[in-house]
Amino acid sequence: QEDICDATADAINYYLKPSGVIVVIRAEHGCMACRGVTKVGVNTTTSSVRGVLRDVPHARQEFFNLIK
Repeated sequence: QEDICDATADAINYYLKPSGVIVVIRAEHGCMACRGVTKVGVNTTTSSVRGVLRDVPHARQEFFNLIK
C-alpha cells in the first residue's frame, strides 16, 4: 500500500507538475483479516505528500481536516 501511494503521488507530480500533491489510500488488508490481528474491516491509511503541501504545514493540515 505504501509503494502504491508513493508511486501515485510521484506520477501525479511528474506528469501534471502541480505545486503540491497529497495521495491518501485507505484499504483493508487481506493479511490483517486472515492472519495476525484477524479482524475483518480493519482499514490501514497511508498518505504521500509532495511539494508545497509537504513544506507548508497549515496547507497540509487543511487538506487532512477536509477529508476527516
